[in-house]
Amino acid sequence: MTLLASSGQLRASLIRWALVCVPVIVLLGFLSGTAAQSGPQNPWFAALVKPAAYPPPQVFGIVWTVLYILMGVALAMVLSARGARRRGLAVIVFAVQFVLNLAWSPVFFGAHMLTGGLILIAVLDVAALVTVFLFGRVRVVAAMLLVPYVLWLLFATYLNFAFLQANPAMDGAAGNGAVVRYEI
Repeated sequence: MTLLASSGQLRASLIRWALVCVPVIVLLGFLSGTAAQSGPQNPWFAALVKPAAYPPPQVFGIVWTVLYILMGVALAMVLSARGARRRGLAVIVFAVQFVLNLAWSPVFFGAHMLTGGLILIAVLDVAALVTVFLFGRVRVVAAMLLVPYVLWLLFATYLNFAFLQANPAMDGAAGNGAVVRYEI
């Protein structure tokens, strides 16, 4: 017996998956960054020498929100492709790369590990590329939605490398980079 769904049922499935995937991915991304105190308000990060290509800090929140939305829609498209070959593998690889994504902020901003962050984001780059490839085998549009994410990851990899080059003494530095003053 073959299961056939109408185009309306397929659209409804995609919408249901998107209503779950998009908010969950955006929320997890937000929580990862917040827990790691990512951004210019982090005293350790504020003390780093910034590379010339470093964009204004407010760009990161906007870009990551848009990228997380695109990731959620792409995942929803793959999840709604019921019966598609390699769908399960694509979802597993997506989950792995997403965990790596969520781990980067705590490593870089939380643990102050520039080298650890660079290694992690390099592995993330490969995992994201594999995800795009696997998503393309399930839904081409889903893979295309991840292309801006991969491009941003490659830019973030460059920034991580540039931060390490400009701040080797801050790699793994204990403390928050704030100056402590004692009065006698």
